[in-house]
Amino acid sequence: MRRFRSSANGQPGWLFPFVIAAIMVLSVLPLGRLAATGIVSAFSGGGRGVLTDPGLWQPVYNTVATSFFGMIAAVLLGGGFALLLTLFDIRHKRLLGFLFMLPTMIPPQVTALSWISMMGPSSTVLKAIGMAPPLGSPQPLYSISGIAFLFGVQNAALVFLSLRAGLLALPRDAVEAARLAGASSFQVLKDIILPLSLPGFAAGAAIAFVSCVGNFGIPAILGIPASIYTLPTLIYAKFAAFDAGTFADISVLSALIGILSVLGLVVESRVLRGRDYRVIGLSGQIAVFRLGRWRVCAEVLLWLTIIVILVLPLTALVASSLAPAYGVPLTPASATLHAYQEILFRQAVTRTAFVNSIGLSLTTAIGLLLVSVLMGYFLVCGGSRYAGLISALADIPYALPGVVLAVAFILLFAAPLPVVGISIYGTIWIILLAYLSSFLAVSLKPVTSAFRQVDSSLEEAARLAGAGFFRRMTDIMVPLVAPAAGASVILVFLIACNELTVSALLWSAGTQTLGVAIYNLDDSGSFNLASALSVLVVIMVISMMLLLEAMAKRLPKGVVPWHS
Repeated sequence: MRRFRSSANGQPGWLFPFVIAAIMVLSVLPLGRLAATGIVSAFSGGGRGVLTDPGLWQPVYNTVATSFFGMIAAVLLGGGFALLLTLFDIRHKRLLGFLFMLPTMIPPQVTALSWISMMGPSSTVLKAIGMAPPLGSPQPLYSISGIAFLFGVQNAALVFLSLRAGLLALPRDAVEAARLAGASSFQVLKDIILPLSLPGFAAGAAIAFVSCVGNFGIPAILGIPASIYTLPTLIYAKFAAFDAGTFADISVLSALIGILSVLGLVVESRVLRGRDYRVIGLSGQIAVFRLGRWRVCAEVLLWLTIIVILVLPLTALVASSLAPAYGVPLTPASATLHAYQEILFRQAVTRTAFVNSIGLSLTTAIGLLLVSVLMGYFLVCGGSRYAGLISALADIPYALPGVVLAVAFILLFAAPLPVVGISIYGTIWIILLAYLSSFLAVSLKPVTSAFRQVDSSLEEAARLAGAGFFRRMTDIMVPLVAPAAGASVILVFLIACNELTVSALLWSAGTQTLGVAIYNLDDSGSFNLASALSVLVVIMVISMMLLLEAMAKRLPKGVVPWHS
């Protein structure tokens, strides 16, 4: 049997083929299949029918409108939080940042359900306090503006993280020089800090726009009942009414989503053209402005924002889960745990969803841990000229909207696998592969960051002493990157367990995930059951985030998103 030999730098000969095989399966093949189907459809006219359909352009308009106004809301909300928490002497910054991150970590369908619970004529909370609108009144969230507003709430933390990273990189000496020259705090903010932070604003806005374009959960919960379709929900509807031309149609629709996402990134680059600011000074030393008597007002505003976007919706969600039926006022006499008993002990579908989501998330997290450690070691320590290309290919699936990635895997695995003749379409294995592809970048980045902090002389000394690859990995490298690797497991588990967009198109009977179960319960009219399941998901999210918070001091910078 052939044995792989070690290269000159001590890496085993099988490592490069392993990395290439992983990138091919998780990125190149599915995305290449999607691109090939789109090209064939364009030249053969197979997808021309959907482009000439007058019903297409309303969903395109809805997608652009909700994504644009959702981006504006995210920039205003996230930008304001980033400026106040980073530049001013606000108390309890870490707690505020942690709470502000929660809406982004909570699944979008849960966000939509919580706001429905809080507003409208059937709101359990409003009925309990006698402020519910008359029955028959429209639900204000079932609209373009409602979808856009929740897009803003869901993605505000993305702008917050992007802008804060830019603000922390600004030098303190530029601010101090302006102050010594007599500039007021307002002038420093207006003339120095805000212009220099424009790249962070633009990057956050672009990320928020792309996230809104590919969002399925919020427009599915709020839009479909009002016949307001976006491109992701239109693709879902095309699958529901499957016919001979479905694959050609969805490839064209996926291309439109990809084009809109790319346009958002192009606009970002155009905004930043000619604004490549270079600063000299100690990064991470940005001055903190004192608010004086205005500090209490700013803190009250921040806490009120947290109450409105997080506390009130989640309180309403809990109230809906305790009510005997949707729209029934919650009182001490009517409160019941029936919904929790139903989903935990009587509903086979929800038990299956729990098993599937937790099993898929654990398998994805552990599988990507093994891949990421080997791939991260290769990218950082291997000295390969292909490292940049491999890293970019690993990032692309995560950057793409989830619905596009799901379509790519459907097209790749719709037919039986060559040679073996086995089909994984309609099984849980296609969801697992899509998860591995989608979250590879989430797992890889903390691990590569940790490898870059390891002094190369440690491994070199062990190699010269005769230690083989596995001995060096187990005794030196893995223990040093273990905290970051553990954080990557938690992050992947947290995101995968709450995922809906990918699994919404890939699930079949028996492979439902928690996200799919919540959507199906709401779609079938079982709002209190959907609320109870959502509450359990939120508890799981908060538990995972608290675990990451406890590990934060041992992790490399940037691994825990809400830490500086």
